[in-house]
Formats: sequence, structure tokens, C-alpha cells
Amino acid sequence: MRSYTDSNGVRRCRPMFLEYGISDMDSIKAPALLAGRILLSILFITSGWGKIVGYAGTAGYMQAMGVPSILLPLVILTEFGGGLAILVGLQTRIVSFLLAGFCVIAGYLFHYKAISGTAGQEMMDMMNWLAFMKNITIAGGFLTLLGSGAGALSVDAKLGKA
Repeated sequence: MRSYTDSNGVRRCRPMFLEYGISDMDSIKAPALLAGRILLSILFITSGWGKIVGYAGTAGYMQAMGVPSILLPLVILTEFGGGLAILVGLQTRIVSFLLAGFCVIAGYLFHYKAISGTAGQEMMDMMNWLAFMKNITIAGGFLTLLGSGAGALSVDAKLGKA
């Protein structure tokens, strides 16, 4: 930051981004939302695809965690389909809301409930706690996208829904 004195004689700081020509933050909104959508979608597209190619193993893991494997097609649709929708910015607000809920539920079922508190399991408990917090954080990212919409570089914008 650089300091300057305004017209009233008050010393102020000027953010560095203003020094480099980004004086209108709206000019970076569309590319920032696109980058955010890409980054959020990567995890869900790859996880959904992994569940498709490893269907039997995923079904077995769900059963072992007390989640009926009959829900696996819905999980795949949510992850893979939702990830693709976020990537292209289609129905972004609705899908963001659903994926935020999915993150919280999955975090609870597969990570929070797995924390045992048993002596000798501290490392596994810490890993599950971190994974749970990651899910909660990603849910926060989706809620931000719910509030902002997909932005100008999206299918929603082309359809007049951004």
C-alpha cells in the first residue's frame, strides 16, 4: 500500500491493486467467479467420476459407514452432475445450495461421525476433523456462489439468470 494525502489533508493508504490499473473491482468479478467455479467444480467432477468407475468399492464403503448404497446413484448425480453444472454456470444458485447441503451432510456422515476419541487414534481423528472442516469450508464457498450467482461468464448469464 502507498500512502497519500487527500484533498482534506487526511493521510490515507491506497491499495496496490489501484496502482496497477484495477480501479473498478467489477472488472475482475466475472473472471474471479469463473475461476472460483472451476476450482469448486474440480473436486466434485473428479469425485463423481471416481464413484462411477469404482462403483462397487464406493457402495461397499457407504455400507460400512452406515449409509445405504442405494443412494450411490444420487450421490454420483449430485457430485458429477452438480460439478459440471457449477463448471459451466448452469442453475448455479440452486446447484450451489444443494452442494452446500451435500457437503455438510457428507462431512458429518463420513468424517465427523468417524472421530472416535479413542487412544491411539489421534492421527486418524485429526485427519477426519480436517476433512470435516474442509467440507464445511467448501459449503461456505457454495453459499458465497449462491449469493453472488455464476457471473457474466456462465450459461446462466446467457439465459439471463445470472
